[in-house]
Amino acid sequence: MTGRMRSGEITGKPVVTLAGEDLGQVKDIVFDPSTGSIGCFTLAGRGLLAGPLHRALLWRNVHALGPDAVMVRDASALEDDDTAAQPEADERGGGNVLGIEVTTRSGTTLGTVTDAVVETGRTPVVAGYEIETAEHRRVLLPVAGPVTVSRDRMLVPDAAARYTAGDLEGFGAAAEGLRDRLRHEPEED
Repeated sequence: MTGRMRSGEITGKPVVTLAGEDLGQVKDIVFDPSTGSIGCFTLAGRGLLAGPLHRALLWRNVHALGPDAVMVRDASALEDDDTAAQPEADERGGGNVLGIEVTTRSGTTLGTVTDAVVETGRTPVVAGYEIETAEHRRVLLPVAGPVTVSRDRMLVPDAAARYTAGDLEGFGAAAEGLRDRLRHEPEED
Protein backbone atom coordinates (compact mmCIF):
# COMPACT_ATOMS: atom_id res chain seq x y z
CA MET A 1 0.00 0.00 0.00
CA THR A 2 1.25 3.46 -0.89
CA GLY A 3 0.70 6.49 1.30
CA ARG A 4 2.17 9.96 1.56
CA MET A 5 3.78 11.82 4.41
CA ARG A 6 6.09 14.75 4.91
CA SER A 7 9.71 13.81 5.58
CA GLY A 8 9.46 15.85 8.80
CA GLU A 9 6.93 13.27 10.01
CA ILE A 10 9.48 10.47 9.48
CA THR A 11 12.42 12.07 11.26
CA GLY A 12 12.24 11.31 14.95
CA LYS A 13 10.24 8.09 14.46
CA PRO A 14 11.55 5.21 16.57
CA VAL A 15 13.24 2.29 14.79
CA VAL A 16 11.95 -0.90 16.37
CA THR A 17 12.48 -4.61 15.70
CA LEU A 18 9.55 -6.99 15.20
CA ALA A 19 10.39 -8.33 18.67
CA GLY A 20 9.91 -4.85 20.17
CA GLU A 21 13.58 -3.90 20.69
CA ASP A 22 14.16 -0.13 20.42
CA LEU A 23 17.19 0.52 18.16
CA GLY A 24 17.11 4.31 17.97
CA GLN A 25 15.25 6.90 15.95
CA VAL A 26 15.41 8.31 12.43
CA LYS A 27 17.75 11.31 12.31
CA ASP A 28 17.93 12.07 8.57
CA ILE A 29 16.53 10.72 5.32
CA VAL A 30 19.16 10.25 2.63
CA PHE A 31 17.85 10.30 -0.92
CA ASP A 32 19.02 10.90 -4.45
CA PRO A 33 17.48 14.26 -5.36
CA SER A 34 17.71 13.64 -9.11
CA THR A 35 15.65 10.41 -8.97
CA GLY A 36 13.87 11.01 -5.67
CA SER A 37 14.59 7.48 -4.42
CA ILE A 38 15.27 6.98 -0.72
CA GLY A 39 18.52 5.18 0.00
CA CYS A 40 18.69 5.06 3.77
CA PHE A 41 18.04 6.68 7.11
CA THR A 42 20.72 7.89 9.49
CA LEU A 43 19.99 7.14 13.13
CA ALA A 44 20.21 8.86 16.48
CA GLY A 45 19.82 7.49 19.96
CA ARG A 46 16.56 8.01 21.79
CA GLY A 47 16.25 10.41 24.66
CA LEU A 48 16.99 14.03 25.42
CA LEU A 49 20.79 13.77 25.50
CA ALA A 50 21.23 11.04 22.91
CA GLY A 51 23.37 11.87 19.91
CA PRO A 52 23.91 10.32 16.50
CA LEU A 53 24.50 6.56 16.41
CA HIS A 54 26.74 6.73 13.31
CA ARG A 55 24.80 3.81 11.86
CA ALA A 56 22.58 3.68 8.79
CA LEU A 57 19.42 1.80 7.97
CA LEU A 58 19.23 0.98 4.26
CA TRP A 59 15.71 1.20 2.86
CA ARG A 60 15.92 -2.39 1.57
CA ASN A 61 16.23 -3.50 5.24
CA VAL A 62 13.05 -1.69 6.37
CA HIS A 63 10.19 -4.09 7.05
CA ALA A 64 7.55 -1.35 7.30
CA LEU A 65 7.21 2.41 7.65
CA GLY A 66 4.15 2.95 9.78
CA PRO A 67 2.47 6.01 11.24
CA ASP A 68 4.24 5.52 14.58
CA ALA A 69 7.49 3.65 13.90
CA VAL A 70 9.95 2.26 11.38
CA MET A 71 9.96 -1.52 11.72
CA VAL A 72 12.90 -3.84 10.98
CA ARG A 73 13.13 -7.61 11.39
CA ASP A 74 16.02 -7.47 13.88
CA ALA A 75 19.11 -5.46 14.85
CA SER A 76 21.12 -6.97 11.97
CA ALA A 77 19.13 -4.66 9.64
CA LEU A 78 21.38 -1.76 10.69
CA GLU A 79 24.69 -1.07 8.98
CA ASP A 80 27.74 -1.11 11.26
CA ASP A 81 28.54 2.50 10.32
CA ASP A 82 26.96 5.37 8.40
CA THR A 83 29.11 5.23 5.25
CA ALA A 84 25.99 4.30 3.23
CA ALA A 85 24.70 7.81 3.97
CA GLN A 86 27.82 9.54 2.65
CA PRO A 87 27.71 10.96 -0.89
CA GLU A 88 29.83 9.31 -3.56
CA ALA A 89 32.95 11.25 -4.58
CA ASP A 90 31.59 11.88 -8.09
CA GLU A 91 28.05 12.75 -6.93
CA ARG A 92 27.01 16.22 -8.05
CA GLY A 93 24.37 18.43 -6.47
CA GLY A 94 22.16 16.90 -3.86
CA GLY A 95 22.88 17.26 -0.22
CA ASN A 96 20.32 18.92 1.98
CA VAL A 97 17.50 20.37 -0.13
CA LEU A 98 15.85 22.22 2.76
CA GLY A 99 16.13 25.97 2.28
CA ILE A 100 17.04 25.92 -1.42
CA GLU A 101 15.11 27.92 -3.99
CA VAL A 102 12.74 26.20 -6.44
CA THR A 103 12.69 27.72 -9.92
CA THR A 104 10.89 26.67 -13.08
CA ARG A 105 12.97 25.92 -16.16
CA SER A 106 11.83 29.22 -17.68
CA GLY A 107 13.16 31.16 -14.67
CA THR A 108 10.15 31.78 -12.38
CA THR A 109 10.97 31.45 -8.68
CA LEU A 110 8.27 29.43 -6.91
CA GLY A 111 9.58 29.48 -3.34
CA THR A 112 11.92 27.81 -0.89
CA VAL A 113 11.89 24.12 0.10
CA THR A 114 10.67 23.57 3.68
CA ASP A 115 9.98 19.81 3.55
CA ALA A 116 9.71 16.86 1.18
CA VAL A 117 6.62 14.76 0.44
CA VAL A 118 7.51 11.08 0.56
CA GLU A 119 5.42 8.50 -1.25
CA THR A 120 5.78 5.39 0.88
CA GLY A 121 5.33 1.83 -0.24
CA ARG A 122 7.64 -0.87 -1.53
CA THR A 123 9.86 1.66 -3.34
CA PRO A 124 9.55 5.01 -1.56
CA VAL A 125 10.30 8.18 -3.47
CA VAL A 126 10.17 11.88 -2.92
CA ALA A 127 7.01 12.77 -4.84
CA GLY A 128 7.19 16.50 -4.23
CA TYR A 129 8.18 19.29 -1.91
CA GLU A 130 6.55 21.65 0.52
CA ILE A 131 7.64 25.14 -0.44
CA GLU A 132 7.16 28.52 1.14
CA THR A 133 6.18 31.11 -1.44
CA ALA A 134 7.17 34.79 -1.49
CA GLU A 135 3.71 35.47 0.04
CA HIS A 136 4.69 33.22 3.02
CA ARG A 137 2.18 30.54 2.03
CA ARG A 138 3.15 26.89 2.20
CA VAL A 139 2.08 24.73 -0.72
CA LEU A 140 2.86 21.21 -1.83
CA LEU A 141 4.53 21.04 -5.23
CA PRO A 142 4.56 17.64 -6.98
CA VAL A 143 7.50 16.56 -9.12
CA ALA A 144 7.39 14.06 -11.94
CA GLY A 145 10.57 12.34 -12.98
CA PRO A 146 14.06 13.66 -12.36
CA VAL A 147 14.61 17.23 -11.21
CA THR A 148 17.83 19.22 -11.45
CA VAL A 149 19.34 20.06 -8.08
CA SER A 150 22.39 22.12 -7.20
CA ARG A 151 23.64 23.36 -3.85
CA ASP A 152 21.27 26.35 -3.87
CA ARG A 153 18.59 25.72 -6.51
CA MET A 154 16.16 23.12 -7.76
CA LEU A 155 14.81 23.35 -11.32
CA VAL A 156 11.36 21.91 -12.04
CA PRO A 157 9.26 21.80 -15.21
CA ASP A 158 7.22 24.95 -15.89
CA ALA A 159 4.01 22.91 -15.63
CA ALA A 160 4.75 22.04 -11.99
CA ALA A 161 3.76 25.58 -10.95
CA ARG A 162 0.17 24.91 -12.09
CA TYR A 163 -0.25 21.74 -10.00
CA THR A 164 0.09 22.58 -6.33
CA ALA A 165 -1.93 21.46 -3.32
CA GLY A 166 -2.62 22.92 0.08
CA ASP A 167 -2.54 19.59 1.93
CA LEU A 168 -1.64 15.92 1.53
CA GLU A 169 -5.25 15.00 0.70
CA GLY A 170 -5.15 17.17 -2.43
CA PHE A 171 -1.56 16.29 -3.29
CA GLY A 172 -2.43 13.04 -5.11
CA ALA A 173 -4.72 14.83 -7.58
CA ALA A 174 -2.11 17.56 -8.17
CA ALA A 175 0.61 14.95 -8.80
CA GLU A 176 -1.60 12.99 -11.19
CA GLY A 177 -2.51 16.20 -13.03
CA LEU A 178 1.17 17.06 -13.50
CA ARG A 179 2.08 13.56 -14.67
CA ASP A 180 -0.84 13.56 -17.13
CA ARG A 181 0.11 17.00 -18.46
CA LEU A 182 3.76 15.99 -18.97
CA ARG A 183 2.73 12.72 -20.63
CA HIS A 184 0.56 14.52 -23.18
CA GLU A 185 2.59 17.72 -23.54
CA PRO A 186 6.26 17.01 -22.73
CA GLU A 187 8.30 20.12 -22.07
CA GLU A 188 11.32 20.84 -24.18
CA ASP A 189 14.68 21.26 -22.50
